[in-house]
Amino acid sequence: MFRGDQHLTIDAKGRMAIPTKYRETLLERYDGKLVVTADPESCLLLFTLQDWEEFERNLLKAQKEKQLPRLKKLKRFYIGQATELEMDGNGRILLPSTLRKFAGLDKKIVMCGQGDRFEIWNEQDWNEQLNDDMDELKDLAALF
Repeated sequence: MFRGDQHLTIDAKGRMAIPTKYRETLLERYDGKLVVTADPESCLLLFTLQDWEEFERNLLKAQKEKQLPRLKKLKRFYIGQATELEMDGNGRILLPSTLRKFAGLDKKIVMCGQGDRFEIWNEQDWNEQLNDDMDELKDLAALF
């Protein structure tokens, strides 16, 4: 399970270092094979290849069974933007420039664990998103 947030930087070549607390697991269990894609919330999603394949199967199955035009569009969006990545010897990944541009990623980013995946945000957008969600989160948190 991936949890917590990490404030990171992207270098001039568009590479980000995977935090050391995840690096060993990603290399040993998943051979450093990852998939990154765009998310409609203007961030990126980073999956292990294994978790991506499950996500992709579920998306394809849902679109086939439900035949909703919106699911076809969602499939086109997620799968069409997906790029396979491999961690280098220093634990870095190269984020494609088109995806960096889509998410507005510059030097300062936040990588936030979401259980089976990470979200990657522009640091300023991340802070704004958290502030925007606070009222709704207070009401929801009261349920637990």
